[in-house]
Amino acid sequence: MEQSLIERIGVILTITYLRYFVIAGILFLIFYVLFKKKWQSKKIQNRFPKNKDYNREIGYSILSLFIFMLVGLVAHKSPIAQWSLRYDSIAEYGTAYWFLSVILMIFLHDTYFYWTHRAMHHPKIYRSFHKVHHQSTNPSPWAAFAFHPLEAVVEAGIIFPIIFLIPHHFSAVFAFLIFMTVYNVYGHLGYEIFPKGFNKNRIGKWLNTSVSHNAHHAQFNGNLGLYFLFWDRWMGTLRTDYDSGFKEVDQLRTSSKAIQ
Repeated sequence: MEQSLIERIGVILTITYLRYFVIAGILFLIFYVLFKKKWQSKKIQNRFPKNKDYNREIGYSILSLFIFMLVGLVAHKSPIAQWSLRYDSIAEYGTAYWFLSVILMIFLHDTYFYWTHRAMHHPKIYRSFHKVHHQSTNPSPWAAFAFHPLEAVVEAGIIFPIIFLIPHHFSAVFAFLIFMTVYNVYGHLGYEIFPKGFNKNRIGKWLNTSVSHNAHHAQFNGNLGLYFLFWDRWMGTLRTDYDSGFKEVDQLRTSSKAIQ
């Protein structure tokens, strides 16, 4: 029996909220509860947010994810869905393409995020779109989707270029959403989990890090990327103190190990 619209919304919301609360919740439990005192010296910003900050981040994230669900319904269930490049059988394009499609979604999203994020920092629209997210000057994992509703619509809009430009299986989109959530939560973690000197190696030079995004929240400018640093490096928006900031965090982690 085909699901009713209400049932479909309930299923999508449940999956969406589970994705956020499980991933952000596990990392929050590890870094902010179980090992809070033991690992505090490794934290990018030594202080912790207050409970009111966590509550604000969770509240806005719940609202944002509801908006994500609504935008997703428009993309997949409205008349415009007829132009989607979705296919029903993985065998139609093959397993190799399935993985390639996820990679294409990630790169497309990074480009979309960089330019929309940069636009939302324009003084004329910053307060209406992006200021809410920057209330988290010392972000926690819960801040991953703490957007103003207008920004949530913009962020959710990535679904349209994905479904109209990339032939995709629904499971590939779901895999992309899991990756997006994990990396977004990591970016707001407040701790760096990549190894010492990662920002200087061939791969790390091009990957965004928690150190990078934390500096963006603390300083309100530069470091605009999501997954990668390509656009930041090409467009000159990578903060000049990024490498020194990563080195400081490395020193914190090294001194913490020595004390232990």
